[in-house]
Amino acid sequence: MLRMTKQMYLLLAGTALLFLGNSVLANRSFSVDYDKDCFRKDGEEFRYISGSVHYNRILRAYWKDRLLKMYMAGLNAIQVYIPWNYHEPLPGRYHFSGDRDVEYFLQLAQDIGLLVILRPGPYICGEWDMGGLPAWLLNKKDIVLRSSDPDYIAAVDKWMGKILPMMKPFLYQNGGPIITVQVENEYGSYFACDYNYMRHLASLFRSHLGKEVVLFTTDGAGLSYLKCGAIQGLYATVDFGPGGNVTAAFEPQRHVEPHGPLVNSEFYTGWLDHWGEHHSVVSSAIVAKSLNEILALGANVNMYMFIGGTNFAYWNGANSPFAPQPTSYDYDAPLTEAGDLTEKYFAIQDVIKMYKKIPEGPLPPTTPKYAYGVVKMKKLQTLIDAIEILSFSGPVKNMYPLTFTELNQAFGFMLYRTKLPVNCSKPTPLSSALNGVHDRGYVSVDGVAMGILERNKVLSVNVTGKAGSQVDILVENMGRINYGKEINDFKGLVSNLTLGPDVLTSWTMYSLSIDEAVSQGLLGETEPSTRDALHPSNLSLPTFYGGSFIIPDGIPDLPQDTYIKFPSWRKGQVWINGFNLGRYWPSRGPQMTLYVPASILSTAAPNNVTVLELEGVLCTTGPCMVEFTNTPILNATVVNVYKPRKLCDKGDLL
Repeated sequence: MLRMTKQMYLLLAGTALLFLGNSVLANRSFSVDYDKDCFRKDGEEFRYISGSVHYNRILRAYWKDRLLKMYMAGLNAIQVYIPWNYHEPLPGRYHFSGDRDVEYFLQLAQDIGLLVILRPGPYICGEWDMGGLPAWLLNKKDIVLRSSDPDYIAAVDKWMGKILPMMKPFLYQNGGPIITVQVENEYGSYFACDYNYMRHLASLFRSHLGKEVVLFTTDGAGLSYLKCGAIQGLYATVDFGPGGNVTAAFEPQRHVEPHGPLVNSEFYTGWLDHWGEHHSVVSSAIVAKSLNEILALGANVNMYMFIGGTNFAYWNGANSPFAPQPTSYDYDAPLTEAGDLTEKYFAIQDVIKMYKKIPEGPLPPTTPKYAYGVVKMKKLQTLIDAIEILSFSGPVKNMYPLTFTELNQAFGFMLYRTKLPVNCSKPTPLSSALNGVHDRGYVSVDGVAMGILERNKVLSVNVTGKAGSQVDILVENMGRINYGKEINDFKGLVSNLTLGPDVLTSWTMYSLSIDEAVSQGLLGETEPSTRDALHPSNLSLPTFYGGSFIIPDGIPDLPQDTYIKFPSWRKGQVWINGFNLGRYWPSRGPQMTLYVPASILSTAAPNNVTVLELEGVLCTTGPCMVEFTNTPILNATVVNVYKPRKLCDKGDLL
């Protein structure tokens, strides 16, 4: 009798497993059934009840918690964007590790039992900086984004040639969780209406993902949107919010897709915020009522958002006319920014229970929060005094100001410096006649704060000084426009400034690497200078402050999540242990506290807090501290500085 060797056994076993695996994969399918007006999964009629979650707005340490809560609500799918600029910050430089490990996120979703509706762009909107498009595309000044422009297409082809092959193993028919893939995003709302562009994308997606995958488009629930957004070969879906006539809202989809499943790809559970507007709130009862009506029709639905998360660092977008979104992307969603369970969560779960069985087992609880209390802060350096530390690349000189893009900087702050060409003994207007300060310019002369130029709002400030005095303008990028025809949003001084009737020339510009300087602990404390007392209109030079706190011993389960608030502070940026938490702006609101995830805190060493305060005079006469609290404040009363916007109507944002 022939004796089987170990090698032969392993070979036969491997062959058998391969055969079984291929057999299983052969039975995995997901398709559109046009005869029965439904999706089919593995040959069986299927309806998804999904929720949007953005891995890029949640730290990796909390991905599992958020996904489990979505699964336990009764969802059988999630919808996920892939922001191009999050993964390719510079051409050919890709980041897919840590908080950017999208493959791990997809595998985690599948392990939990959730299918995935993938939205890889290239444009995503999502209230994300430039709608997910990388700012380096603007190196070609006249580029027509989201069109057949050859330079844009070349960049898109390269990016999709990177990301789509990574996604292919995660397709449902290949054993993964991805059941459908969106091509572009709400293209019918864009001015270009370039059918050749959409056809090119459809062909590109097919070439990388194969013929079996269901490709779809999403547009507003109106024929005007679908006219340019829907093309042959891509299944057309719509989006709309609660409170209206659900049957009527689906009629535009039925016009272009007479047969197939009804799909609302963005059913709005809340709405986005802007600085200077009231926090958006949509009642649980209205959301639950409309969700029930959608499910009663047999339609598929994705709830946008199911959890919003946070615009950490500089990632928030803006709408036009220029209105930037705050750090919080809470969205009044069923799960809060911190993943807390809400009344809306349970109201939605109760509706879903009417149509399918809810998973059994314990529901992950709301994560505990801890109020670490007051942290005393001390002045470190003004930004101008620290310029040599902050500008790793050194000064660049040019006759006229250059934009962020021209200086190869995407986010944050840039310092522009020139000299007064004449004596200004009387207040003289320093003006941006062409509205060229994108987005806020903090003006000082010889180290004395003079005023703030603000896009669309304050185009001129009065300055005084002698001929030859040093003029510094710190320009803050507040987030690129993410929706509509103005997404090619250049930052910095994008046109010349004038002093009285004269154009200012001979600029020196400093790209600022503030994140790197903070994380490396390069900012130190300096002696007070005589100019510290000179603050016209209670306005300060942009200044760094620092402090630290120790998480107490003897208290179990620390560190915990917390929130930081800024009594007496006006506007700025905050870092904790070198992590860029985001922007604060309590003088404008509505957001007063910033969410601090526990994963960035330490129990083994003091936690360092660094603040760049851009406007306020602090630590001279009054209190100088920040406070950690266990309660968020996202809905403080504000003076509305922007045009009021109708909830859940993206057409209003055009």
